[in-house]
Amino acid sequence: MKFFADTADTADIRDLAATGLLDGVTTNPSLIAKSGRNFLEVVAEICGIVDGPVSAEVVALDHEGMMREAEIVRRIADNVVVKVPLTIDGLKTCKALTDDGTMVNVTLCFSANQALLAAKAGATFISPFVGRHDDVGFDGMDLIRDIRLIYDNYAFDTEILVASVRHPVHILEAARIGADVMTAPPAVIRQLVKHPLTDKGIEGFLADWAKTGQTIG
Repeated sequence: MKFFADTADTADIRDLAATGLLDGVTTNPSLIAKSGRNFLEVVAEICGIVDGPVSAEVVALDHEGMMREAEIVRRIADNVVVKVPLTIDGLKTCKALTDDGTMVNVTLCFSANQALLAAKAGATFISPFVGRHDDVGFDGMDLIRDIRLIYDNYAFDTEILVASVRHPVHILEAARIGADVMTAPPAVIRQLVKHPLTDKGIEGFLADWAKTGQTIG
């Protein structure tokens, strides 16, 4: 499963990229606002840090407006993915852009039917929001299972990009189901490495090493 970081914080992105774990980045208007930076500048910087796909979202709601914004966004770098909402106009935009060779991430997916439409429109990625689905009383992972089944039934090329990831269990379940990608805040990605027995083991090794009075180097 590919790991994307869901952030516009370039310091976090650089730190995670240095681990070799990071395959791409997703941003959205809220994350750009949180960064306090110019949209085009921060996306360009992120594209220079990671080689993989970097999602940058349009904000227009009509097809013509989305296409105008997409034309600006896709000129930022070759690894930019234009992110569009799962609406009729978003699907029209997805079809037009993917036909022209541009990667598209269709976002704010909350049903398997929506995911089916996005795949038929040629989406590169579909972003089902599992955390927000959980928030309103549904099981976000059931949504991922349904999408995986449908996409496998028809051999769609669209990659399932699990979004709105809140905790490590979401990532584990997405991997078990066979999602192609997950995107999570850097803090959640870093939680994956934590385990109390690992910490305890390190403490024990260091205590025993200290008793030897040795140093390395």
